Amino acid sequence: MNILQINSSARRVQDGQGSWSTRLADEITAALRASNSHGSLTVHELAATPLPPMDEAALGALFTPADARSPEQQARVALNDALIAEVQAADAIVIGAPMINFGVSSQLKNWIDAIARAGVTFSYTATGPVGLLKNKKVYVVSTRGGVHRDLPTDGVTPYLRTVLAFLGLTDVEFVFAEGLNMGPEAEAAGIASARAQIAALTETTTV
Repeated sequence: MNILQINSSARRVQDGQGSWSTRLADEITAALRASNSHGSLTVHELAATPLPPMDEAALGALFTPADARSPEQQARVALNDALIAEVQAADAIVIGAPMINFGVSSQLKNWIDAIARAGVTFSYTATGPVGLLKNKKVYVVSTRGGVHRDLPTDGVTPYLRTVLAFLGLTDVEFVFAEGLNMGPEAEAAGIASARAQIAALTETTTV
């Protein structure tokens, strides 16, 4: 099993402290690797190595023919090419997705924008778009300071389900850790619930 892990929190994990989304994503990855001893692991810590946004320069590079790109444009496209190749090679994708102001972090959005490319990870057809990333399992750890699951305030789950499905990633499991800023007892309950979800999802996962 080749695993790709995307940690998108603005907080790093140091000495076992810091981002809960990253720590819980680490636990999913560890459980997957424990039952699948073969394969590779690629981890992106986006707090440490942020990805550039999809700005005018990036669009200019992507829409310039390959043989006419400047060195800067070649480097920009090569970055996205490498990120896309990682997704294509992965059997399982683990995403740490903390809720930031009711949505995903800017770094997670930058990663999604980097891997979403017409003709490569999705295509437009006469009957509509078709996702080209197939046969992959996705685990999303969504951490929240409050309680938002199944409520109108949850902008994370519907957005990620939509954009991942657009790319062909339809086998998606969400792990929710909520109430993390509502006091020690609520935090402990939220983490315990998330860990129970992780155990249920990974206990029989093998490739």
